[in-house]
Amino acid sequence: MQVINSATEETPRADAASSGTESHSDDDEYIDELPLPIPSRSGPRPSVSAEAFGAWNKKTEFVARFFEKTLQQTEAIVDKLSCSFMFSALGDSDRDIVVNAMDERRFAAGEDVIKQGEDGSELFVVDSGELECYKVFKEGDPPTYLKTYYAGEAFGELALLYSAPRAATITAKTECLLWVLDRETFNHIVKDASAKKRAFYESFLSRVDLLANMDPYERSKIADAFKEAKFSAGEYVIREGEQGDTFYFLEVGDAEATKTLNPG
Repeated sequence: MQVINSATEETPRADAASSGTESHSDDDEYIDELPLPIPSRSGPRPSVSAEAFGAWNKKTEFVARFFEKTLQQTEAIVDKLSCSFMFSALGDSDRDIVVNAMDERRFAAGEDVIKQGEDGSELFVVDSGELECYKVFKEGDPPTYLKTYYAGEAFGELALLYSAPRAATITAKTECLLWVLDRETFNHIVKDASAKKRAFYESFLSRVDLLANMDPYERSKIADAFKEAKFSAGEYVIREGEQGDTFYFLEVGDAEATKTLNPG
C-alpha cells in the first residue's frame, strides 16, 4: 500500500468583516484571536506548538473521558472530523479516543454557544445546523458579523491552546447538534498529534529536492496543509488527461508513471 500526502491548490480564506458574504470552508475555523501578537509571515494559519514538559512541568498519565455512542453516532462524528483540519493529524487509535470523549449537545436557534470574553474549556464540532460568529472589536461598538459555521467545521480551539478568553461570540442560527471535546482530551491527544505531524513532515519535506530552496517557515506551512491519502496496489493516483488540482508527495511505497505517446 502506498501512502501519499497531498496539498491542494486551494488557498485558505478568511471572511472579511466588511464583505458581507459567507464562506463554507473547513479552513475558516480559526476565528479566535491569539492572546498576544505573534510575528509571522503571511500564511494560511498559525501552526500548533506542543507544550513543553520537563522536571518543572511533568506530563501526568491521562485517561480520556468516555461517552457511549451508537454506531450511527460514531460514524457521523468520524465523518465530520474528516472535514476538519484540526483533526487531520490523528491516527486511527487517537481518533477513536477523541470520538469516544465527545459529548452530544443541542442548542436552540438564537442560543449562544460561546460568548466573547468568557473562559473557554471546550472545543465544538458542528454535526448539523448553522451558527453565526460575531465579534465586538471596540468597546461600545455593535457586534460585527464574521462568518457562518456549517456541518463539519470546528471552533473554540484557540481558547484551549492558549488559555485565552473567547475572542468572539458564536450563536446558533438554527437548531444545532454539536459534539463537544474537553480541554484535557484536546491537549493530550489532538494538540500532541498536530505537533508530531508537523515535526515529521517538516523533516520529510527537507529531503525533497523540489523544496530545497524553501526556508523552514515555508516548509512548515506546507506541512500544516498536508492530508494523507492511501492507495492500494494497482489503483490509479492520477490519470492522463484529467483536470489536476492536487500535488502529491510519495511517502511510503512505489508508484509508476506512464504516458500515451500516440493515441491508440
